[in-house]
Amino acid sequence: MRVAENLNAALHAVMDRQQDLYLLGEDVLDPYGGAFKITKGLSTAFPERVLSTPISEGAITGVAAGLALAGDRAIVEIMFGDFAALAFDQLLNFAAKSVSMYGETVPMRMVVRCPMGGGRGYGPTHSQSLQKHFIGIPGLALYEMSPFHDNLAVFEEMLARAEPCVLFEDKVLYTRQMHQVDAPFSVAVAGGVARVFLDDTPDCVIVAPGGVAHRVVAAMRSLLLEDEIGCTLLVPSRLYPFDVEVPAARHVFVVEESTAGGTWGAEVAHHVHQRHWDRLAGPVTLVHSAGSVIPTASHLEREVLVDEADIHRVIRKVVRG
Repeated sequence: MRVAENLNAALHAVMDRQQDLYLLGEDVLDPYGGAFKITKGLSTAFPERVLSTPISEGAITGVAAGLALAGDRAIVEIMFGDFAALAFDQLLNFAAKSVSMYGETVPMRMVVRCPMGGGRGYGPTHSQSLQKHFIGIPGLALYEMSPFHDNLAVFEEMLARAEPCVLFEDKVLYTRQMHQVDAPFSVAVAGGVARVFLDDTPDCVIVAPGGVAHRVVAAMRSLLLEDEIGCTLLVPSRLYPFDVEVPAARHVFVVEESTAGGTWGAEVAHHVHQRHWDRLAGPVTLVHSAGSVIPTASHLEREVLVDEADIHRVIRKVVRG
């Protein structure tokens, strides 16, 4: 099963199980089924609860927050996650605060889905990874889709939190197969964290969200074959609040597609420094894309976005000195 198929099946299942759940977004009705076909079949199966909306991300998110405030559940599809910037006020000043600002805890069961990331030639305003701009908002939990986590379990977890959640979905994952990892590595999932590993004594640990996981695994393979550097990769389903136990290693890296500065990786580094500073050979190393807009031309886009070669080069330099 491909990731997009797993995501679509998860939406069908969660809509079927939770009769008070609504899905809202632009062009989500059949036969179109959303820009990436993730909502295909949902309006046919649940015609009263799948709502096609005008082009206003702030309005869509505000309506979803209103449904959640009234006791229902809502999932929003932002056609391109870049446009979540237009919904930022609703998330920051309405949805996230509504959990606690009325004098008692108010369940806010809503999820905002954001297709993110480059690699498809969509250009500067349709290819960004904006996760860092949502880090640290009280009452807002952040998740990222991965090929190792079943999306139904992720949706059930998000809705059970009873607080607003944002699910980042890297667009390049939609066509990839679920649970696929290249030899010689194995993958295990426990407690919402996928671990891709060779053995229990790695030279370094890499923490990365699902969208760049396949690039990290490719770099891990080349590092092993060319430089005899063994790595373990941790892929958390929930990005924030971050609570992942990083196994013992002298070197820790965080890889993300965003540009540097105030990122999720910096949050992870802070977490690791607090818990494990005494066993590290040096600071946690962050690996990002270049500080640039994302070009449309594929050869220029490749120069900007973090890739396997960037990851390999940084890790080899740090570990081998």
